[in-house]
Amino acid sequence: VASIFGWMNLFARGLGGFTSDRLNKKMGMRGRIIWQTICLCIEAVMVCIFSITTNLGVAIFVLVIFSTFVQAAEGSTYGIVPYVNPAATGSIAGIVGAGGNTGAVMFGLCFRQLDDKLAFQIMGYCILGSALLSFFICIKGHRSLISGTDSPGVEAAWKGQAAENTLVPPEDKEYQKEKSESESE
Repeated sequence: VASIFGWMNLFARGLGGFTSDRLNKKMGMRGRIIWQTICLCIEAVMVCIFSITTNLGVAIFVLVIFSTFVQAAEGSTYGIVPYVNPAATGSIAGIVGAGGNTGAVMFGLCFRQLDDKLAFQIMGYCILGSALLSFFICIKGHRSLISGTDSPGVEAAWKGQAAENTLVPPEDKEYQKEKSESESE
């Protein structure tokens, strides 16, 4: 049973990042943040349900769903990280990772000092609070959940249009060059 969580880590984190990328393509940063919020909300609900579950089979099922969305939220988080400050992506990733360790210590203390049911409920409410804080994420040049607009270059990028300030990966430039050459012949 314990190995389920290790195997889940192999696909769920990648699935979270993949879904974040797909929503970014359709909606820009707003799509990434929406997916992050959905993952956190489901995660919070599942840990609260787990706290009151008395049947072992149901508890394992709920814990698997919870763990899947924990990993998906991690993948979506690392999809957002490079946009926070592109010049300091490594530092930002380190701070995000340290935040996870801080949470682990905090909840470890909760489980040490409190009843398990209460500790799980506190964890669920903290996760739900994190989901609500997603509404206040503002990244320069990107639209947030509740305000702002995408910069013209960012909007053109997620709409698949070329813009003057849009960075195009080298392989796309080569493809575009080959395409234009074949069209001109």
